[in-house]
Amino acid sequence: MVMKKPRIVIVGAGMAGLTAAHHLHAAASGDLFDLCVVEAGHRLGGRILTSVFAGDRVEMGATWIHGIGGSPIHAIAHDIAALAGDRVPWERMDGFPSDPLTVAEGGALVDPYVVVDPVTSLYRRLMDSARAGDATVDPKRPGVGPFLRHGLQEYRSSRGGSSGCGEWSLEELEESVFAMHEFMERTCTSADDLNELDLAAESEYRDYPGDQITVAKGYSQIVEHLASALPPGMIRLGRRLRRIEWCSDGDGDGQPVRLHFEGEHSAMAADHVIVTVSLGVLKAGLGKGGGDTSGVKFSPPLPAFKREAIERLGFGVVDKLFMEIEGDDGGGGFPFLQIAFAHEEREGRRRVAGIPRWMRRMASICPIYRGSRVLLAWFAGREALDLEALLDEEIIRGVHATLDAFLPADVTCGGGDKVDRRCNERGAALSPPRIARVKRSGWGRDPLFLGSYSYVAVGSSGADLDLMAEPLPRLCGDPKEEEDRGASPPPSLPPPLQILFAGEATHRTHYSTTHGAYLSGVREANRLLQHYCYTSAA
Repeated sequence: MVMKKPRIVIVGAGMAGLTAAHHLHAAASGDLFDLCVVEAGHRLGGRILTSVFAGDRVEMGATWIHGIGGSPIHAIAHDIAALAGDRVPWERMDGFPSDPLTVAEGGALVDPYVVVDPVTSLYRRLMDSARAGDATVDPKRPGVGPFLRHGLQEYRSSRGGSSGCGEWSLEELEESVFAMHEFMERTCTSADDLNELDLAAESEYRDYPGDQITVAKGYSQIVEHLASALPPGMIRLGRRLRRIEWCSDGDGDGQPVRLHFEGEHSAMAADHVIVTVSLGVLKAGLGKGGGDTSGVKFSPPLPAFKREAIERLGFGVVDKLFMEIEGDDGGGGFPFLQIAFAHEEREGRRRVAGIPRWMRRMASICPIYRGSRVLLAWFAGREALDLEALLDEEIIRGVHATLDAFLPADVTCGGGDKVDRRCNERGAALSPPRIARVKRSGWGRDPLFLGSYSYVAVGSSGADLDLMAEPLPRLCGDPKEEEDRGASPPPSLPPPLQILFAGEATHRTHYSTTHGAYLSGVREANRLLQHYCYTSAA
């Protein structure tokens, strides 16, 4: 008698889903399972999307390999020669720029020795302390924001007095440069408000050791490599999942899970489903944003422990804005420009009219590599959502107003003397460039993602990331669910491992990264392989 293969459906063809499919298919040369990957969109990769803009290769989503020592992502990129450059220049091909030019609103050059370097060192020490677990958490204000601000206050009280720059006092410059680093932190973590980023959880996040690098031939090469090992027809694009029916008790027979899709696509039955949709889509399924038509519903509803973990964890929006400079000369020597905006509350007299609000929590504008005609700025939170909603012409006007405010023809520095410091690395005068066109990401308003990546919010903890990874039905039971049904046990046990969860928001130490997505895909593939007493091919 021929045994029927277990039917496994993987929801999502991003890094987590394709990694799980790759590992399951590799086990015994694909003969163990009836495997299918369904993807709502019409491309592979999820939040990985490589593109070309103005002749340069750019990343609209995941950009960095966060450490290369022991990194599985780096290993794959190396093995498929994706790290070797070709004729197309790529984003950050020369590494992260190390020679910033920091300018205050209105054009004042901020002294690197008196202000920028000391404040930058202070900020790094504070974040290093948080990630090492050495930071003292205030139970009344347990976020990263209050911790950083307390550190700035202590620094100011301990240093000696010094003069400022023109109209700016030293304290005002320190405030603006410190805020600039906070704006960078928002894009690193996706937390719109650092007061809502849990301080204690920072000590659990991990990068791999070694350099942080970009992928020369594009991050999409990695997911395309994973997909290339799967047989034709296994990945089905354009299948947007709307509802998952599963068996929370012992009733029913046959395959316990049914997946229902948008449109005329037939429902699918499965023994196991690996759900890799974003945390934003799961939140929308609970009615926590995204509108009535977004998200994935579960029937019966997810148990309390899973719902509450989804609700507590943070999921933010981070977008990238690429800008092509006009003219045949391109970017020339446009600097790595760090932007110190005037503080909204105390420094209104120095705020330049015309700079739109959505630009005012952005930290820098810089070429994507030295000499590129493509500039890049990062946005997070509300400003990222605003950026997504604007017309290209509105964005270009806002960028021009900002560049004009930070690179005027004459600037004041030190005692107020006028100096022309706008020289590029070639020694030529640096005028505020004009932008010919722009290209931006739109993860927040995309109904297939509804955001960029997860963070541990105040009120949640790393334990919630572990709860996100727990499969359903829960083996030990959920006390709240048992109380709801009167504490009477089900007549028989439900089939195990019906719904498994993978994705960056299910990994306790590598959340928010492609490492977390990859490792979670391996984890869930191994969970099923061990369930059927097979050995992982990893």
